[in-house]
Amino acid sequence: MLDFANLEIYRENNRIEAKKAQGGLPHSIWETYSAFANSFGGILLLGVVEGADKRFVSVPLPSPERLVSEFWEMINDRTKVSANILSEQDVQIVESGGNRIVVIQIPRAGRHERPVYIGTDPFSGSYFRDGEGDYRCSPDEVRSMLRDRTDEPQDAMVLEEFSTDCLDPGCISRYRVRLSDLHPRPAWQRSISCHFLPCIGAVARGKDGQYHPTAAGLLMFGKSRDIRREFPDYLLDYQELDASGRLVWQLTSRSEDWSGSLFDFYFLVYHRILQSLEEASPAAGTPSAMHSESSPVRSNSDLSGVRSALGEALANCLIHADYRAKSGLLIRKEPDSIVITNPGSFRILISEAADGGKSDVRNVTLARMFSLIHIGSGKGSGIPGIHRAWEEQGWEKPSLTEQLSPARITLTLRLKRGEDERTDTPVQKARKQAILEYLTAVPAAEIAQIAGAVGLSPSRTGDYLRLLKEEDIIVSEKSGRKATYRLKS
Repeated sequence: MLDFANLEIYRENNRIEAKKAQGGLPHSIWETYSAFANSFGGILLLGVVEGADKRFVSVPLPSPERLVSEFWEMINDRTKVSANILSEQDVQIVESGGNRIVVIQIPRAGRHERPVYIGTDPFSGSYFRDGEGDYRCSPDEVRSMLRDRTDEPQDAMVLEEFSTDCLDPGCISRYRVRLSDLHPRPAWQRSISCHFLPCIGAVARGKDGQYHPTAAGLLMFGKSRDIRREFPDYLLDYQELDASGRLVWQLTSRSEDWSGSLFDFYFLVYHRILQSLEEASPAAGTPSAMHSESSPVRSNSDLSGVRSALGEALANCLIHADYRAKSGLLIRKEPDSIVITNPGSFRILISEAADGGKSDVRNVTLARMFSLIHIGSGKGSGIPGIHRAWEEQGWEKPSLTEQLSPARITLTLRLKRGEDERTDTPVQKARKQAILEYLTAVPAAEIAQIAGAVGLSPSRTGDYLRLLKEEDIIVSEKSGRKATYRLKS
């Protein structure tokens, strides 16, 4: 039996769509199906309406079984909808308020299935979820999802209209020196001496038999004006703001006093941020300083984990970005936070990215170039490592979020103490209550579903679920590698 008394939390988190079905399925059901599948998933209810008090109430359905049968028939018709991403367990008939209603749980579609669209044209039939409504995707949004469907590395393409003259010699030299220092073996040095750029994937032979830059080579070592010929909206932007929000320093790829390449941008920003953290750090070994609550970091000797985590965060940003997207890459350094935002959506579930161990890199060749100089693990362990480094400093847990229009991923690294988890603050109580309300309405759910409903990261949601388990309020059940959570009977 489904209780709708506390369903307001769904509506506030874009997780539910109620439909009153009479005499057949409403046409808008397929727009909602497409929107949920292309966004973050959601719950579709047939036989539910919103009452005058803004709460959902059930209404009689003439024949729920017939509606379910019609739904399955249409969702399996490729002329009606492009993909069926549901299992039998995702569509159920349940009782609520004396009525039988249809509950359809729609997950987010995988990148190989997105965009999920109505009819046979993805450009006219693809939808996203925005607030409480569905809207038709723009051509750029559709093209972005279509690019991500392929398993061919986007950055391995040979750019035959470019010559190697578009690559910055100084940038290449700096990379090569770093590579030689890290790989001093004679055999390695001989292998790259004559074929350095082809060896690392920066150039490749075109149909004319000549060497041309790859997309990765152009991005890594190219001059900004040449990069923009291939990637018109290419923009790297690093900003430093003071406590009042005023811009005090900026580095942008549009300026003419440096190459504007990814390689140079990485090191300029990395050293700039690290220097500011070290300057803010108290002198190592000073007891009063090491225990100061106002200090953003404990001491210089404690920064080794932060150095590694910062490098991982910047590398992840650069190798996962969609450089053909309309929005640029932005890194903003404020006194108490670092906010890293790159264009493009997640190619795996955000919960999988947060947990580590799984990776689906958008720019494989760029990732290899960075890994050759020991930047970026490339093993799907970056986010957990960043969490560990921040935990060692006693800083608030980093947050990882995704927005869809425009598609952007944002990692927020706060440089201040986190809340005390041993005491239930009003915020913690509210978050626990939100989880309990969700599990009251939904019999059982995975961490990713709960996190999406209550507006927390999966890792933070996991912390609250562990606390609720310790308080003997909820229980967890494992099925294979997945765990679901429900209220204790």
